[in-house]
Amino acid sequence: MLKNNYSACILEAGCDEAGRGCLAGPVYAAAVILDPDKPIEGLNDSKKLSPQKREFLKEKIESLSISYAIARVEADEIDTINILNASILAMHKALELLKIKAKYIIVDGKFFKPFSDIPHQCIVKGDSQYLSIAAASILAKTYRDAYMIQIDKDYPHYGWAKNKGYPTKKHLEAIKNFGICIHHRKSYKPIHQYKLFS
Repeated sequence: MLKNNYSACILEAGCDEAGRGCLAGPVYAAAVILDPDKPIEGLNDSKKLSPQKREFLKEKIESLSISYAIARVEADEIDTINILNASILAMHKALELLKIKAKYIIVDGKFFKPFSDIPHQCIVKGDSQYLSIAAASILAKTYRDAYMIQIDKDYPHYGWAKNKGYPTKKHLEAIKNFGICIHHRKSYKPIHQYKLFS
């Protein structure tokens, strides 16, 4: 069973990102402060949930949380500052967008940079341990997936509606056949060796 807060602070925000391992598209991050008086059943690491369950929980998170926010960093900035820094930047942006500011931050993974003098804790596999991080993982994943489905309409040959920009066989074959586009992360292998498609 997932735990509530890591700290004793009610206004504790959980943070997570989605899309670090993708070859294309932005990295998304979310920050969520859950309401202890309005529990949400079924929260878990987004990777362990079906798309339908994620969408259902997304609506619950947005309607029942104290505050939530989603942010993204685009592919060209990922190429400039690298994916780790871009992931942290996206989380910082999400925290900045919270309508009610967090007093404590818990983050999925090993790496984070201090945000606005608010104490924080990094937790490996935090999205399968703490409810607020799980909620953040669901929001980041659902918003990113929706964006990749949207841009798939302009670049259907890459199969982003299904692979969401991850290096699947179809995606890699399309890169070989068509080259890359403006949404690809050009600093990534095997992207950097191909020419821009459009």
